[in-house]
Amino acid sequence: MDRMFRVLGFWTAIFAVMLYVGGLNGTALLFLAQTIFFVVLSYLKLTERMYIYIFGAYLTVFFVGFTYYATFILVPSFGD
Repeated sequence: MDRMFRVLGFWTAIFAVMLYVGGLNGTALLFLAQTIFFVVLSYLKLTERMYIYIFGAYLTVFFVGFTYYATFILVPSFGD
């Protein structure tokens, strides 16, 4: 399971580089922070159950943040 977090770190790093090259610096920093988070977690040698719990918490935070962004920030801009 620790290898899967390294894979997640690899892909978030790829996205961070592409976003930086595309000029989206704020989003690139967000993905860089996720990369550091995933890589550091992968070397902690936690149990598989703990990795699943952490990933579930990560998904929960993502979905709540994305729903907030899509509902309160993105949608009001459609009325302009």
